[in-house]
Order: sequence, then structure tokens, then C-alpha cells
Amino acid sequence: MDLRSFRLRKTTDFTIGILGGGQLAKMTAVEARKLGLNVVCLDPHEEAPASMVSHQLVGSVNDKKKLLKLNELSDIITYEIEHINTEILKEVIPQDKIYPSIEVLETLQNKFNQRKFFQKFGIPMPSFKEIDSLDSLKDCIPCVQKAKVGGYDGRGVVVIKTEDDLKKAIKEPSYVEELVEIEKELAVIVVRNIDGNIKVYPVVEMVFNPDGNLLDYLIAPANVDDFTTKEVQRIAVSAVEALNGIGVFGVELFLDKKGRVLLNEIAPRTHNSGHYTIEACETSQFEQLVRVLTNLPLGSTYQYLPAATLNLLGEVGYKGKPVYENLDKVLSIEGVYVHIYGKKETFPLRKMGHITIIDSNKDRLLEKVVKVKNLIKVKGEVKI
Repeated sequence: MDLRSFRLRKTTDFTIGILGGGQLAKMTAVEARKLGLNVVCLDPHEEAPASMVSHQLVGSVNDKKKLLKLNELSDIITYEIEHINTEILKEVIPQDKIYPSIEVLETLQNKFNQRKFFQKFGIPMPSFKEIDSLDSLKDCIPCVQKAKVGGYDGRGVVVIKTEDDLKKAIKEPSYVEELVEIEKELAVIVVRNIDGNIKVYPVVEMVFNPDGNLLDYLIAPANVDDFTTKEVQRIAVSAVEALNGIGVFGVELFLDKKGRVLLNEIAPRTHNSGHYTIEACETSQFEQLVRVLTNLPLGSTYQYLPAATLNLLGEVGYKGKPVYENLDKVLSIEGVYVHIYGKKETFPLRKMGHITIIDSNKDRLLEKVVKVKNLIKVKGEVKI
């Protein structure tokens, strides 16, 4: 189906297929349901989070038979994960039926190829080079070693400052980047539709959990000057346009101590750094994705109030059926919105949900962040 034709239809008898059935698919399905649209997801785990609000096919996203079934059931297809066999996708899914495109997915799956692609377009990035041995890695100290494929949520990234750090070096195919002196880690959500129309959200500032290199909390908008904000948005839009991307893109960047804004990486999907948009913005990132997939007009990205988002991570030392401590106390605080993803089991540092806090006063907002962080804990029934 030609994506441009949807707006000419007079019915919402339309099904969005999603590769993956995790929290991103769940939050997308909620927005699709508001428009009366159907959603079907493909996920290997029975009772995946998205199954609470959509039909689920149980199976691997790389299973050709399951993909054929998803294709049969869907009018349009998207994905919430990047680790998909694109060769199988090309065999099964028509190129004009999946967004962002398979070509975009292939470009971004391999982080080294992603770097080389954006280098051709003059996108500012940390310097980088391919390595082929421990000796070549040793010659690059200090540096950041990154796996070419498969890395996410802090996995596949190792900081090498001394020769002693070589013990934790990645064994898989990898490359290295300069060790940037980071002032702030920033992110922005960029939305682009099939007509090339673009919406950009406010720039956010990310603070990471040092234990797992997972997002601990973010503040929106970021505490940066207007020049930096515009530069972040300019670079992010330039990168998405270079890809000819259609969809929602999470763009992560560094602001270094010299004032340079450098592209870190791009995810071709809704993104953790955009969860605050559900409560704080006129149109959430998930609604924008539904609008892109149905060729409806893109919504306003206006942010009503300052916001913060915290990840709810499984506590270290616990696993099993999750227990959410002090949930009642957290929900008694004004301006606090809790999202529990519905995962059946927790384990250390697993993403079990998120909390968004909004407040007209930034100082008060940060006070609430500290209070909520200290209160809520996600523990399992089993100590490990």
C-alpha cells in the first residue's frame, strides 16, 4: 500500500504491525487505539508488554513464517528494535510497507557503518577508526571501544583509559572513538513524514546510571544556551535528512567541554529520551509515529511544562516477580506519572517502567526527582 493513500481513505479499519512487543510497542499501540486503529506485534515472549493493548503473534522477528503472517495481517509495519535480520525482511516485507525503511535500518544497525555514512555528509562526530586486534586497540589508548553491532543500553561500550582496562575489551568486531571530555549528554526526538515534513522536540539532558550505563533520569528542556539548542536540533535534523528517514528518530549527542556538539548515535524508533512527551508535550512521540504511519498531519511538539523522566530499573540483588515498593507514596506526589510496562519478571537493571514528573518550577522539579528516586524501588521476590 502506498503510504500517501491512507489520508484519502474514509475508514480507520487499518492495522499497524510492529516488530517487537516491548514497552515501545505498547505505548505506540495505546496511541493507535485512540484513533480506532488495530495493532499486531511480533515478539518471542508470551505476554509481552504490548500484548496488553494489541494482538500478539508469538515468535522471533527473524522467523520467516511469522513475518509472512505479520505482513498478511498488517497494512503498514514498523519496529521497536534494531536487531533484525534485514535480509529476511527484504524477502518478506515489501519495501514501501515498512517505516523507517529497511535501508535506514541497515545503515544504523552497524555503528561503524553508521559513523562512515554520516562522515560523508559532514555531520560532526567524535573521531573514530576501525581496529582489528588487541595491539591496535592498545595503540589508541585512551579511547572508547564500541561493538559494531548488537550494542544497546550500555552493552557493547567500553572505556579504555589504561592498559589495565584492556582486560575488559570487547572481543566482537569493534571500532574505537576518541575519548570525548563530555560536559553534557543530550538527546532530541526528530519526526519526519513521507512528504519530508519535520517536527523537532525540545533538547533534553540525560544523566546515566553508572552501574549499567542506562538512562537514570533526564531533564527536559536541557539546561543549555540557545546556540547549543539550535546546534543540537540542526545536527539531528541534518542526520535524519541524510538518511531520508521516515518515522521517529531518537538522536543522542555529546556537548563537550570545548563547546562542540557531536553526534553520538541515532535510533530509528521511538526512544527512551522521548518518554516525557506523553505528559509534557502537546503530541507524544508515540502519537507522532502513528501519524507518520497513517500519513496524518504531524502534531505540535510544544512543551507545556518542565519535565523529568526516571527509569524504573530492577534493583541489583533481586529477580523474579516484580514488587514495586512505595508506589502509593510516589503517586501521592503532585505531577508524578508512573508507567509500569507489565514485564512478568525483573532482574538487575532491567527496564521495568518509567516515571515522568512535571512542574512549573525547575528547582521544585529536581527536588521531586530526588524524592521519587529515593522512594520507589523495583525488587523481585527472589534474592540473588
